[in-house]
Amino acid sequence: MLSERRLEVLRAIVQDYVGTEEPVGSKALTERHRLGVSPATVRNDMAALEEEGFIAQPHTSAGRIPTDKGYRLFVDKLAGVKPLSTPERRAIQNFLDGAVDLDDVVARTVRLLAQLTRQVAVVQYPSLTRSTVRHVELLALAPARLMLVLITDTGRVEQRMVDCPAPFGETSLADLRARLNSRVVGRRFADVPQLVQDLPESFEQDDRGTVSTVLATLLETLVEETEERLMIGGTANLTRFGHDFPLTIRPVLEALEEQVVLLKLLGETQDSGMTVRIGHENAHEGLSSTSVVAVGYGSGDEAVAKLGVVGPTRMDYPGTMGAVRAVARYVGQILAES
Repeated sequence: MLSERRLEVLRAIVQDYVGTEEPVGSKALTERHRLGVSPATVRNDMAALEEEGFIAQPHTSAGRIPTDKGYRLFVDKLAGVKPLSTPERRAIQNFLDGAVDLDDVVARTVRLLAQLTRQVAVVQYPSLTRSTVRHVELLALAPARLMLVLITDTGRVEQRMVDCPAPFGETSLADLRARLNSRVVGRRFADVPQLVQDLPESFEQDDRGTVSTVLATLLETLVEETEERLMIGGTANLTRFGHDFPLTIRPVLEALEEQVVLLKLLGETQDSGMTVRIGHENAHEGLSSTSVVAVGYGSGDEAVAKLGVVGPTRMDYPGTMGAVRAVARYVGQILAES
């Protein structure tokens, strides 16, 4: 265990390095921070921190910089989540309140997160598997062609065309719409197949083929893997941190283009708490010089998706964590009210 004083020295090194982008020396530390000890003592503390792998000396510089291990300790023990100011919170609310639908909510959230943190923002669309049905609409496009519209509790809208085996009258369509909604509205997607399996049998023989076709389309919509959709923004922000990436920024950009990588970065949705993965804790090699701050969001207590940011390991962790958490909270409120 590190002594309280050495933890304070580490905290000061992280704060100065994040703020100045320059390796930090003992003299600068004693001048900028009230550590209550001499530069010689600080040098001894820095030597101990370096020996234990919390800081390192880049090239021949006299100063030291935090390692992944140092940032990890800083995040776990030393960094409180920095609350947003009242004007910042008001700006978030005003910006997100103007959204007209789920796509707009996600697009605005990405832009907002990228602006607030000056990092790359990643927002996952609400997952269908954790959603409930708000409404199923059936619209006649032609005598034997329908449009099925599925609306979820998170405001997500999925549309599918249904080619019927025979013409389907307006009266039968209204009947199917009413019976279908009476069974599935407010119910989990996972429960829907069981709730509708005997529905065709309650219709006239001539209509059963069409009812079965509509239900098959609905069930396909519920299980489609297209649910794992993401939106990403602020990639250009990385160019401001060119010197934070050892060789080139290219591996980072390539990794960010892969949706599977980004989904793994955000982590499992069930884990709705704040997660911070630093440097080599990210499994993808191209992202070993980055950190990821992510959190779940949703309507009510359960997370339906995740959002977060990706940036260099030299990031303002307290500020980034505060911004990510605040945005997630507002997005959850919007989904709950929509």
